[in-house]
Amino acid sequence: MFAQLSKRPWIIAVVIAVLLLAWLFSGDRFVARDDVEPDQPAITNDLARVEIQWLEAQPMQRQHVVQGQIEAWRRVELRAQVSGSVQNLDQDKGNRVAADQLLLSISPDDRPAQVARSEADVRQRQSDVTAAKRLRERSLVSANELMRLESELAKARAELDSARLQQRNTKIRAPFAGIYDQRMVELGDFVQPGQSLLTLVDIDRLKVSAQIAQQQVTQLELGQPVKVELLDGRTLQGELHFIAAAADPGSRSFRIEVKVDNPDGLRLAGASATLHIQTGEAMAHRLSPALLSLDESGRHGVKWVNDAQRVEFTPVQLISVDNQGAWVSGLPPKVALITLGQGFVQPGQQVRTQLAAEGS
Repeated sequence: MFAQLSKRPWIIAVVIAVLLLAWLFSGDRFVARDDVEPDQPAITNDLARVEIQWLEAQPMQRQHVVQGQIEAWRRVELRAQVSGSVQNLDQDKGNRVAADQLLLSISPDDRPAQVARSEADVRQRQSDVTAAKRLRERSLVSANELMRLESELAKARAELDSARLQQRNTKIRAPFAGIYDQRMVELGDFVQPGQSLLTLVDIDRLKVSAQIAQQQVTQLELGQPVKVELLDGRTLQGELHFIAAAADPGSRSFRIEVKVDNPDGLRLAGASATLHIQTGEAMAHRLSPALLSLDESGRHGVKWVNDAQRVEFTPVQLISVDNQGAWVSGLPPKVALITLGQGFVQPGQQVRTQLAAEGS
């Protein structure tokens, strides 16, 4: 057989080549196995990379921001209590008036005569009672007769009081100092009892009413300072002076009122305003609202990296939000907040961190 192979040298060459290739391949596999352990750290290159920024909690004033409606401190609609014609417009609309100042007059008609008759009747009844008492002392008048005369005197006095009240009600006077704001009648109009005549408002002080959520009302106390921001950017200072005892059945919110002094008599009643209600100091973090996200339960929270380089999600409470940023509470005092890449990582995931550049 060897003699046959010696006659065919190419067969020997093929066999040798196959053996060499088998040896070479076996050597590559052994080298690859030897290199597995040293290359294992390269797996860390597959970790997600995120940028972080260290934030520390800062003291800030907690506040609730709600929209409110400015109202006059007092507003009254004066109505006619007697019938008659409007005889005189004693003040013009828009005038500032003092308490008890005459505003409008209704024709007295025969009311002065009724008062005079009632006064005469009272004098007559009083004279009768006086004479009866003297006679009673001498037993010339019965006790029942004296009682009847005294009853008639009391009735006459009541009728006199009614006549005087009717006459007095023809003069419409200001119940308090304020602004003569509106008039619903003109000179010569005939008015009936109950008909609206004019309105008087007191704007030396204003009140701003608003509705506040039931979750926030427990943080309010009477006397708390409130900043009232007007639509034109001006601000007024006030204090909380009323909190409703029961919530509105429809909205489940509570009505509050803020007292605001208005010494300059600014005409603001009826306008809208924003209330900033201070509720005390708290430790919080200020961050961009864009970094807030929602968990599966719909709670607001932020993602950050713990000491083990793993992502955590912590629900936070929004204290206030404006164009400059958001104040939130609920985070650790010092936290590595994820500022870039938070949308690509999940809580519990290990990551590689890199500090965000200054100003980013």
